[in-house]
Amino acid sequence: MADRSVHTLDKWGRERLSKSFFLRDFLYSEIAAAHGFCNFPDDVKLAVKAGRALCENILEPMQEKFGRIEIRSAFRSAQVNAYGNEHGFNCASNEANFAGHIWDRLDKNGHYGATACIVVPRFWDRFHEPHDWKRLAWWVHDHLPYSSMEFFKPFFAFNISWHEKPARQIFNWLETPRWLTKAGMPNNEGSHEFEWSGIQEIFLS
Repeated sequence: MADRSVHTLDKWGRERLSKSFFLRDFLYSEIAAAHGFCNFPDDVKLAVKAGRALCENILEPMQEKFGRIEIRSAFRSAQVNAYGNEHGFNCASNEANFAGHIWDRLDKNGHYGATACIVVPRFWDRFHEPHDWKRLAWWVHDHLPYSSMEFFKPFFAFNISWHEKPARQIFNWLETPRWLTKAGMPNNEGSHEFEWSGIQEIFLS
């Protein structure tokens, strides 16, 4: 288990993952705060490596186009995630979250990755009709090397993942069918500019 002294937490919290983001930005957890856990990586170097890939490849480009990104939930220690899974707090199993919300563990195939749940406030303020989440989903799909997205109703918050072996899939809890796209679906390839072009003048100039 990693050293959880104040000195160590402070040191690694200052680790810069990208131009705008530091490791500390991703460590807050309501589960940890409410139940007395220290939400901190066991393998800090792997967590930093995965978090840096997420920030540099996904979050920074999004923030440059859409303005400030709000981090809703991100890194979970294996202890915090297991507790959340066991107590019905909308956490998948640890095995399903390795290289996902659990940044400091490799997945079953030995790959690393990272997930953050984010809100894009400026997008929500301008586009909040029931199907508008698809505009953002397709923009990301066409422009960024994401692995998976999972959209939720409040403020169109969504999990977005970077992974060594990207799946390129989009799931949602707002409407059916749940899958917007995934490998094998005919809409997984090619341009989807007709889906997101309406936001171009506001955000993409």
